[in-house]
Amino acid sequence: MALRAAPANHAGIKVGQAFPTALSLEFLVLKKIACLLLIFLCASLARPHSSSQHGDARAAQHKASVSLQASRRDARPLWPGARFNGDDRRRAIYRGMRFIYRGAREPENFKEYGEDLVWWFGVTSGVMRDPALRRMARRMGVELALRWRREHRTVPRGADADTIAELVSGDNAASSLGVRAARLKEQLRFAASRFSAREYLKFDPLTEPPPNDVPEECEYDQTENPRGATVCAVCHRPLAMKSRYDVWYDALITAYIGERARIKLGASYADVLKWLPSLRPYRGREQDANTDFIDSVYAATHVVYTLNDYSRYRLSPRWLPQEYEFLRSSVKEAVAIGDTDMLGELLDSLKSFGLTDADAEVRAGTEFLLARQNLDGSWGDVDEDDFYDRYHPTETAIDGLSDYAWQGERINFPQLKPVLEKWAAGHEATTTP
Repeated sequence: MALRAAPANHAGIKVGQAFPTALSLEFLVLKKIACLLLIFLCASLARPHSSSQHGDARAAQHKASVSLQASRRDARPLWPGARFNGDDRRRAIYRGMRFIYRGAREPENFKEYGEDLVWWFGVTSGVMRDPALRRMARRMGVELALRWRREHRTVPRGADADTIAELVSGDNAASSLGVRAARLKEQLRFAASRFSAREYLKFDPLTEPPPNDVPEECEYDQTENPRGATVCAVCHRPLAMKSRYDVWYDALITAYIGERARIKLGASYADVLKWLPSLRPYRGREQDANTDFIDSVYAATHVVYTLNDYSRYRLSPRWLPQEYEFLRSSVKEAVAIGDTDMLGELLDSLKSFGLTDADAEVRAGTEFLLARQNLDGSWGDVDEDDFYDRYHPTETAIDGLSDYAWQGERINFPQLKPVLEKWAAGHEATTTP
C-alpha cells in the first residue's frame, strides 16, 4: 500500500518533524501491525469461553436446527385426511421448545420458575422418541441446570417449607441431567425434616382427606393466608378457596418429588395417593355448572404422570378405569372451551394408556393444538404477563403432540399396583349389572 503524506498529527508524526525515510516508514507500519495483533490476541484470551457442557445458546439452537433439518422428512399426513403432516408436528414442537428456552434465559423468569423449567427439559430429554429433539432438550436443559446450580449453592437461612420443596425439586431436576451437588443435597435432607406435612402439603394425609378450606393467594396483594382464613390478613378482602382436587394433586406432586429425591416432604407418595377414591366419581363440565371440573382433570392427569414417571411407562386402563374414561371424555370439553393447557395434558395422559393417532380423541386434540400455535412458537394467551401462563401451556402442548420412547407397561411405584387393582376391582363390582 502506498503511504500518502498526511496532515500534521497523522501516522504518529509530530508537527515540524522531518518526513520519515522509506525504511523508517516500513518500521512504523510493522510496529502498528504488531501492536494490533497483540491487542487482538489479548482480547481473545480475555474473552470468556463456554465450557463444552454449558455450550453457547445460539450454537445450541443452530446445532439443533441443523440436526432437525438433516433428519428424515415426513411429509405424509398424520392420518388419512389430516390437515397436518409429520413435519408440521415436528416443527411445532421445535418452535415451542425454543420459545420456552428463550423465556427461561430471561433472569426474571428463571429466578421465579427456574427449577420447574430445568425439570421439564430434563424429563423431555429422557422420554421423547425423536433423537434430535431429545438432544436439543438436553443441551438446553444442561445449560439451565448449570445456571440453577450457580444460583442455588446452599439452603438460604430461614427458608420455609415451600422454599425447601422448590429447592428439592430443582436439585433433583439438575441431578437428573448430570449436574450434581452433594453438599446442597445433604443440606436439604437436614432442612426438610424441620417441617410438617401441613406445612408442605396444606393438610396431613395421615389423618384427613383433601380439605376445602385452603385459601388461594390473595388476588389483590398476593398474600399467602393460613388454612381456614376467609379474609386476607393484609387487605381484609374475602378469599377464594382452593378446591380439594387442587390441594390434593399439588400434594401428590410434592410427595412424588420427595420420593424421587429420597427426601421426605411431609408425607410419602402412598400416603397422599390413598385419598384418590375420595375424589371419585368424576363429574363432567356440565356446561360450566361444575366449578371443580378443570381441577378434577388436572388431578386425574397428575395421577397418570406420577404413576408413569412422566411419560416413561405405559399404564393399563385396567389399573385406573375411572381416570381413563374421565380423561377420554374430557378431550371434547377442552376443545370446546379452547383450553390448550388442559388439552395437552389430556393427550399426554391418554397416550400413556395406549391411545394413538388412530383414536378420534387424539386426532381431534392434535389438530386443535397444531392449528392454535402462536407466531412466537408458544401456545396459550400471548397477552399473559406471568411467564408461567406462557410457558406451561406451551410445555403441555408439546407433551401432547410428542411421541414417546416408552419403557414398557409398569407403575413407577410397583408396590402400589395391588392397591390400584383392588380399587379397580371394587369399581367393576359396582358397575357390572
